[in-house]
Amino acid sequence: MTRSLPCLKTCTVVVIGLGYVGLPLAVQFASQKKCVRFGHTLNRRVIGFDINRQRLDELINGTDRTNEVIMSSLSGLDSLTFTDSTELISTGDVFIVAVPTPVDSSNRPDMLALKSASITVGKLLAQRNKTFPCSLPVILYESTVYPGATEEFCIPILENYSGLKANVDFVYGYSPERINPGDTTHGLPDIIKVTSGSTIDSSDWIDAFYGSIIHAGTHKAPSIRVAEAAKVIENTQRDLNIALVNELAIICHKLSIDTLDVLEAAGTKWNFLPFNFVLVGGHCIGVDPYYLTYKAEQLGYYPQVVLAGRRINDGMPNWIVQQTILQMAHIGMNISQSKVLVMGVTFKEDCPDMRNSKVVELIAGLRQYGIEVDVFDPIVNCKDASFQLDLPIKTSMEALRKYEVVILAVAHSSFCTIDATQWLSLLAINGIVVDLKGVVPRDIAHLRL
Repeated sequence: MTRSLPCLKTCTVVVIGLGYVGLPLAVQFASQKKCVRFGHTLNRRVIGFDINRQRLDELINGTDRTNEVIMSSLSGLDSLTFTDSTELISTGDVFIVAVPTPVDSSNRPDMLALKSASITVGKLLAQRNKTFPCSLPVILYESTVYPGATEEFCIPILENYSGLKANVDFVYGYSPERINPGDTTHGLPDIIKVTSGSTIDSSDWIDAFYGSIIHAGTHKAPSIRVAEAAKVIENTQRDLNIALVNELAIICHKLSIDTLDVLEAAGTKWNFLPFNFVLVGGHCIGVDPYYLTYKAEQLGYYPQVVLAGRRINDGMPNWIVQQTILQMAHIGMNISQSKVLVMGVTFKEDCPDMRNSKVVELIAGLRQYGIEVDVFDPIVNCKDASFQLDLPIKTSMEALRKYEVVILAVAHSSFCTIDATQWLSLLAINGIVVDLKGVVPRDIAHLRL
């Protein structure tokens, strides 16, 4: 029996996982009514699937806690449905898996969500095959994985739970997500999409499928492994560049010179790369390198440069705590009786996500000295943050008091507009400001990196 690939114009698209990656993807497929590449009309049905009922209820009621989508723009968009019903998504033509792939406490790939999603899709393929025996479904993975994971880990699960054969009864591909949380300039349609497929025909189809909604265009990788490797290498490169600047910050501190002054001077050379001191957290830069090193070690190669960069970046919260405590001791503060304000707890500026935020480690390090810590963050989800930190989150300047130490950890836009008088109003007598982002007026920042 000859099976045909879905119609690009009218296929039903199922997006599994409605987080920072899946939601913008579902919305873009549903809202794009004219093919970007060929100009023809698109009439697709899009179903966003998630097992988190609270998340679904928020989306159905017009709230996106990630702030990646303007929910008011979806009013009247009847081609998009949110659900947790596997029955509803069993008629899909294209299944896009966009679930989290973190690391565990030992920095090993945690593939549980990916395994669960693959099991779900496998069962759906078995059911779908009985209803549409002539149709060739397409399964796409966007979750970050190590090179080889799609074919070595995911596809055997699909075959096992569906009873079907890859490239005979279904085709598959990999297109790495490139979402940059909190970035309003580089949205999904504005970033070139890397695509790949399991056969020549499916590779072409997948490239055209993504090309229909991505204004920046696509790049068709020669293999799925190349596309997988490209993703982890993108963030590994950034991680290493940041590690270099973080190590430079440590050296400059010992030299009693300002790191930002050094970077500004070096940046006058045309080929100097503009990276700054960063607490590397989140679900990409601080995670993806471990997927690459995991696979390398499986092959008998033990990376040195990549892991050295990871050690530097993972060690920065503790180093900041040490320098803060030394500064407090130097001016004679009673450390265990001091109150410290940490401004910003998310993993990056203007983003509510605090997954793998290194500010959490910074706070934990301060509390080990018996220090009373307040956290001020107007962006983060207060309920989730309070639960994770086991302390209340302050969301307005009016709720703050006087502190022996104020640490600017995340450069939210609202923090960058605070003037010198306001900074000083937060300080107790002889209080100090620790500026990790170069935002506080220099003449009042006692410790600046």
